[in-house]
Amino acid sequence: MQNGAGVTSAEKGLDNVSWNVVGHTYTPKLVSNNAFIWHAEIPAETFVPPHIHPTQDEWIVMLEGELEVEMGGSVHKAGPGDTVRMPMGEAHGIFNRSGKTATCVFGVAPTRKLFDLFGALNGITDPAELVRLSALHEVDFLPPPDEA
Repeated sequence: MQNGAGVTSAEKGLDNVSWNVVGHTYTPKLVSNNAFIWHAEIPAETFVPPHIHPTQDEWIVMLEGELEVEMGGSVHKAGPGDTVRMPMGEAHGIFNRSGKTATCVFGVAPTRKLFDLFGALNGITDPAELVRLSALHEVDFLPPPDEA
């Protein structure tokens, strides 16, 4: 394990790191070649657009609030205590439409390039640059739906 044995405190991330990614605060808690886990604060009315992790399984364990995860043509609602499973290669988008901040713990396995991606995305707000950097780190955003 890259972090070694020990405890990551509730208040801080590894090496006191946290990132602002698409308006969410991501705080890394564990990183190894096999898994990456981070705490997330997801403000109301924010989202992560539909995307695919072609090389990783991803999950979310809800702590507070509610999220909607769109995948497989359905909307899945998750609240405190629920676990959302997003298999490798399955397109998914994550939306907080609840009117309140949601907190949760995300994880991916294996880690691949996601830890490095969050460092690269920290504070980036240009959508084209977010998509470009993500593609370089094995996360593929889907194009917006056609306007009818």
